[in-house]
Amino acid sequence: MFVKQTIVKRLLFPLCAAFAMMLAVPGANAQTAREEINANPALAASNHLAYITPTKKLSPAPKGYTPFYISHYGRHGSRWLIEPEQYLGPVETLRKADSLGVLTTYGKDVLSRLEKVSEAAVGRYGELTPLGHRQHRGIAERMYSNFQPVFKGKTRVEARSSTVIRCILSMTSETQRLAELNPQLDIHTDASEGDMKYINNPDNWRPRAYSFRAGGMNETQKFNRNHIHPERLMGALFTNPSYLDRRKATSFMDDLWAVATNQQSLDMDFDFEDLFTIDEKYDLWQCQNVKWYNEFGPSKLTKEMMPYFQAPLLQNILDTADSCIVSKNNNVSLRFGHEVVILPLACLMELGNSGALVDDMEDLDENWKNYEIYPMGANIQLIFYRSKKANQPVLVKALLNEKEVTLPVETNMFPYYSWDKVEGYYRGKLANYEKYLKNIETPNNR
Repeated sequence: MFVKQTIVKRLLFPLCAAFAMMLAVPGANAQTAREEINANPALAASNHLAYITPTKKLSPAPKGYTPFYISHYGRHGSRWLIEPEQYLGPVETLRKADSLGVLTTYGKDVLSRLEKVSEAAVGRYGELTPLGHRQHRGIAERMYSNFQPVFKGKTRVEARSSTVIRCILSMTSETQRLAELNPQLDIHTDASEGDMKYINNPDNWRPRAYSFRAGGMNETQKFNRNHIHPERLMGALFTNPSYLDRRKATSFMDDLWAVATNQQSLDMDFDFEDLFTIDEKYDLWQCQNVKWYNEFGPSKLTKEMMPYFQAPLLQNILDTADSCIVSKNNNVSLRFGHEVVILPLACLMELGNSGALVDDMEDLDENWKNYEIYPMGANIQLIFYRSKKANQPVLVKALLNEKEVTLPVETNMFPYYSWDKVEGYYRGKLANYEKYLKNIETPNNR
């Protein structure tokens, strides 16, 4: 009997341990993208998604360990659409249809709403909205509350921003809130062209161009043809559903989608939630998901090279961490930029499922979800912990949008990892940076 019980225990223990690990790791029992978007259609907005305040409690620090350093990269908060044409284009299309008498009653209502938001946007294109300020103040508050030991006394906070005004104001909102919480903090802010190589890589266009040459645009366009269906919407807006030909109708639907999804970033008393069905929202999200994956993600179509243009930023993160680890003082490094930076950075760092390799774009929606990575106000935080005991390793945990995520090395104490292992892995990836540059610059790719 004793032997049988021992055998059963030996068989069950690994299974129970594996099950416990599945429950502990984020995403192990996650909903599908379809289920998530059905429950919260705002997620379909992709990079226009307004930041969602996290509700899950973070894991306590390991016994004997205290946080002493935070390394951060954050996207600016909610903003207006960047180009005037993004508002004026849809307005002019509907105004012309109205003048020709082919606009439905519903179409007239949509036009009225578009005119209101278009007028409100004048002079504000690309600027941070009040919601964007609130998002960064909230992020600062939770960072301070979650990791109070880091912010004790005169901790030095080094903040650097892209030179774009919405990023500078995002940095200002976050650092001002930290200063309110602890006036003793030694805060230094800057937005200099000298820092742009790693804050907002000026070579952003090169990977996108490489993606296009490698067929990324063709793959995206092929996917769009199968998933964008403007017929119902055109019939709702125009008395003649064929008023716009297929190409123009598809482009117009995409223009309306941009305005509709960005509306969640504005403090206005109306929206465009009624403009698209839930199936249309899901299809339009999938098209954006594929586009961003092929242009900035680890797409096999581009030999997984796109994330490597954030190698200078990862280098800065590693080097700065090394200098702060040897310091006896607590430190905070804050960096503020854009989604075209934080998305490939998350992929390069393989945070959670960000680095997933997917062959068939029809399967991408269940393996890689852009809204998990780069909403307005998106942020990556690396929290470093030091033991009170001598000769103990420095530990680190990663937060993506303030949620604990896996790192690409082994650990038996998730979400905590040995920094030596994490840094070693990333230093190895940085060795591929020269290979990346060679692939981008080869004559055949020009």
